[in-house]
Amino acid sequence: MAQRPSYLEDYAFNWETFDVVCSGKSSLDATSYLTEIYDKGQVTNFLNGYGFDISDPIESAELFGIFQEAMQFIKRYFLKEGNSDGMELTVPHYLYSITNISELFLAATGNSSFKLKTEESLWAGVILKVMHTILHTDKDLRYRYYSTIQQQIFDRFYKFIHRDEENRLFLKNETGTTIPLYDFQTKAKKTRDSIIIKLLHKQENVAEELFDRIGVRIITYNKLDALRVIKFLHRNYVIMINNIKPSRSQNTLVDLELLRKRMFTLYKESIRANLSEEDFYQRLNNLIEDCTPSQNSHENRHTSDEYRAIHFTGRQLIKYRNHFMSSFNEVRKKALSDKENPLSQSLLNLDTSPISRDVRFFYPFEVQITDYESHLKNTQGEASHNEYKKSQLRSAMKRIFRPIIELKGIKLD
Repeated sequence: MAQRPSYLEDYAFNWETFDVVCSGKSSLDATSYLTEIYDKGQVTNFLNGYGFDISDPIESAELFGIFQEAMQFIKRYFLKEGNSDGMELTVPHYLYSITNISELFLAATGNSSFKLKTEESLWAGVILKVMHTILHTDKDLRYRYYSTIQQQIFDRFYKFIHRDEENRLFLKNETGTTIPLYDFQTKAKKTRDSIIIKLLHKQENVAEELFDRIGVRIITYNKLDALRVIKFLHRNYVIMINNIKPSRSQNTLVDLELLRKRMFTLYKESIRANLSEEDFYQRLNNLIEDCTPSQNSHENRHTSDEYRAIHFTGRQLIKYRNHFMSSFNEVRKKALSDKENPLSQSLLNLDTSPISRDVRFFYPFEVQITDYESHLKNTQGEASHNEYKKSQLRSAMKRIFRPIIELKGIKLD
């Protein structure tokens, strides 16, 4: 029998690695991209490349803590013991025996010192994918500026939000343009767990790709005013068209192409018949009501076909001032008056160049605009937020546990 040439090893390709690097597949959907890890030395090299030095006790402890959190997260959301809609599975006992994070990687690649069954090895891979997602949630540098981001974005909207003596809500600018509103809502800060779940089902499994951490919902009384709100926000520089992310814009409220064709006739009629603004407004509103899109098309598969709204994502340049530097400079001024003091000398010799005085960066925010009638439908039945979240959670569960589901032939609704 012919001997296998030694050079063939150099041409043995991991096709899942190519799928991730070249074809847009997410690493969360890969099953064997860690198969080239055979010993603890390769685990160390992998983690160094990822950004962790496990010879550092602090970094090693951080990873182990995330390992423990990942197991608790899985039990809380994906298994029956924590979620009635979860799967009838149990975390394998050997995972509780792991004291060194390297063993988890070796278990996932079938090279564990434990004698593991296939399902048990797959469990290690599930844990690693959840750990990866937790790390991306926690290492988003901009998250530390959240309160500043939130204030600067919301302040642009609040500037034009008013209430009259009868507590009626409306948008109003300095020139007197007024649009009545049923409600104006700001999105509460996402919980850490909800961010992790969202990342677990997103193709882009990185926290920087979440665009809805900050958002507003504007509810008008009719669809015409919903369109007028967009014009208002644009004209008053609350949103900058240049900073809209095109791939995030969705409209299931008004068929704009149909409206554009029909409005031309109404414009001509208003001139010919000298319509009052009140008559024109009413006719245009009726026209818009007849221009509801006949079929919904959502990139987000968790959104109900009954959902009606205009969605878009803007970006705002955030300006963060580091107040530490102003306080530190005051201390340095006092040190200058007492240069002979050794403490003052040490303070004056400190290199503060790595400390940022001001930080400026773009941050995304989501805007949802809808009318009152659509809002009622959006918050009921299949279109409700609770149904949306359940669908999202189930999608993440199926994705992460896919290898185990297929191995065991688990049937899920």
